[in-house]
Amino acid sequence: MINFILSVLVLLIAAYVVIHHLKKQKEAEVEKQIEVDDKTYTIDVMIEFVKKRLDEITKINLYDIGLSEEELKRRKNKKYELKKALKGCTYGDVNDKKYVKEIIFDLLSQEYGVDETNISKAIPFDIPSLLTPADKFDILIYAYKKAFAYEAMTELIKKYNLANLKYIEGETKPCYVITSQEISDIYEQENITLEFQDKLEILVQRIYQKYKGYSAIDEVRDMNIDGVSGGVSGLPESFVSQVAQSDGDYLNQITEHKVPRACDAIWIFFQGKSIRLEFLSFGTEAELKRVCQNIYKYNNPGQLSDTNGYKINEMKDGSRVVVVRPSMSETWAFFVRKFDVKRATLEQIVLFPGKEDTIALLKFLVKGARIISLTGEQGCGKTTMLMAMIENIYETMNLRITETAFELHLRKIYPTRNILSMRETDTISGQECLDVQKKTDGSVNIIRRGCNRPRSFLDDPICTGCI
Repeated sequence: MINFILSVLVLLIAAYVVIHHLKKQKEAEVEKQIEVDDKTYTIDVMIEFVKKRLDEITKINLYDIGLSEEELKRRKNKKYELKKALKGCTYGDVNDKKYVKEIIFDLLSQEYGVDETNISKAIPFDIPSLLTPADKFDILIYAYKKAFAYEAMTELIKKYNLANLKYIEGETKPCYVITSQEISDIYEQENITLEFQDKLEILVQRIYQKYKGYSAIDEVRDMNIDGVSGGVSGLPESFVSQVAQSDGDYLNQITEHKVPRACDAIWIFFQGKSIRLEFLSFGTEAELKRVCQNIYKYNNPGQLSDTNGYKINEMKDGSRVVVVRPSMSETWAFFVRKFDVKRATLEQIVLFPGKEDTIALLKFLVKGARIISLTGEQGCGKTTMLMAMIENIYETMNLRITETAFELHLRKIYPTRNILSMRETDTISGQECLDVQKKTDGSVNIIRRGCNRPRSFLDDPICTGCI
């Protein structure tokens, strides 16, 4: 009897061990499956899916599918339109960007199976404590953009006085900066409610900016602000390598992002102020490099190389872009300068007491066809002032302009006036452009160039720019 009881007990223990082992194994398989599912809906995996599908769509041979003539023509047009948009969106064309984002939206919702349940695995919309400051900023910009379009950034800054001088931790002097804490506080105050379509739109933008866009500055660049730049502060990558060999503690601070790197440097130019966006970052030096290599490519200006370490060009929306790279500069960096030509009037620019007399004097100088020189430091408003003054030139006068890069775009404002702009190229100098101008029927000559070039009418050695 005792032997029987012992045998039963041993069998029960063995059965318990086997069942427990099988249960653990099943739980491990479930956990593994959950982990696989989680990774399926991460942004990096979805980017790879989007890349693959768009590549398939643009490279498929439509003649091998056996389509009808009407369907073949329709698919060819769609394929051509997508290829054109994929190329144009990298030049700063907002319409091409919108089209590509619509395609990505359809791919994710219809093919990839992104829904209300799994979308939070990419961006934790439902758990605010897990949202990064960059996530919160994307949500804020999306909400403000629905209400204010491309004035969203301006409205956000003005509403919360983000362009004021402030003291931040570790700094002894005030500076212009928008911090992560400010973005988090604003996000809580706004209390934004998102539908599934809103969440998917924000996710699509995040995927687009890492795939075809300009990374963290993609939406910021489209806003109606004065400009945006990157890679202009923080530690260069070469300096980080030197520190790694000498100071381990300092390297740990860099690794933990307590000390900003060059790829963490994103600045905007807003109403004459350079403001650092502390909550945004390119993440890696490679991402900053990718943006620099793509942002200047409109109209094929040539290759940015070590021997030709800078490029000055324009984007499709008329913005001026300057890109520099090592070894000419210590880091990869870019500068996008935007000109809101619709607002350029003397009454809106000249605001100090006694402005009426100043505005009247400027108008008389222009109408009297006087030789005028506009000088000042970078970003002080020389180009904007020039745009405002041109409004007062008699319409019967023909305008001839020489620029380093096309920035005035006066034909957009005055499409019926006689205006021709020329610019310097690698083979044609500004002086040659001016010589050609003299052989045309121009009444007004406008020369835009930096004073570090040969001076024709300015001898001030400290002047940084002139028109």
